[in-house]
Amino acid sequence: MQSRLLRHFLAVVERKNITAAADDLHISQPALTRSIRQLETTVGVPLFERLPTGVALTGHGEVLARRARLMDLEYQHALAEIGAMQHGLAGVLRIGAGPVWITTFLPPVVAAFHKQFPRVKVRLTSGVINTLVPELLAGEIDAMCANLDFAAQSEIVKEPLVTIRHSVVAHAGHPLAGRGTVSAADMAKFSWLVLANDQVGTNRVGSYFVANSLEPPNIAVETVALGIVKILLEGDFLAHFPSRMLPDAERFGLVSIPHEGTFWEAEAGIAYRRTNRPVRTVESFKAILRASISG
Repeated sequence: MQSRLLRHFLAVVERKNITAAADDLHISQPALTRSIRQLETTVGVPLFERLPTGVALTGHGEVLARRARLMDLEYQHALAEIGAMQHGLAGVLRIGAGPVWITTFLPPVVAAFHKQFPRVKVRLTSGVINTLVPELLAGEIDAMCANLDFAAQSEIVKEPLVTIRHSVVAHAGHPLAGRGTVSAADMAKFSWLVLANDQVGTNRVGSYFVANSLEPPNIAVETVALGIVKILLEGDFLAHFPSRMLPDAERFGLVSIPHEGTFWEAEAGIAYRRTNRPVRTVESFKAILRASISG
């Protein structure tokens, strides 16, 4: 149903006279009459009774008028909310991020953003490349902060901000802990824990061992970041963490396992949809993030 028809309908409801309503709408009386007839054809029932002095709503017309007023009110509210979002005054900023971003990079950024835009709610959700990229493409998040180790997409802009290196971790009593630098063959003897749905990270585990002429190790468990920490403390597993998260890992009783070569190093930063009409809140968040990391 066209909003123009509902607008014309509500004008006639308000004035109870087609000629007066046409004057308010700055259209001709025949044009308004055609709109009302078109609307009546669309809904399949008469909406007005024609009277000598004007028009009156039918029972069906009263139902539509009540609902149309609510629709018009919601439409006006939507326009106001969109305007507020565009000017950075209100709304919701939706950011998807990897664990290292949520625990290390983003806390001061979110705090600074909130200070600048106190009426904008920040919705920060955790994810991995395999979940965040589809969410970004689907418009479910406004931007993602993660490793940018994914195939180029014409709809997505990738903005590298930092290089993240991953370390191998285990509980302090692990057989490999305290042995100095261990070989890939030593680590291949143990089962591994990885983030759920993190196909990129899982492939990187396999790539490290293949590069050292070994078969990929057994992936024993896929779970969330906190699940990895808890399970590492209970068994002789290995996992990889961004090196920047090692202080957090150590507070939980985990230690880094020095090893031969580089396990995984990748550019990371923010990714967002390409657009010719950037939203102020997203642009401001990006600026605060850049300043925080470069500072």
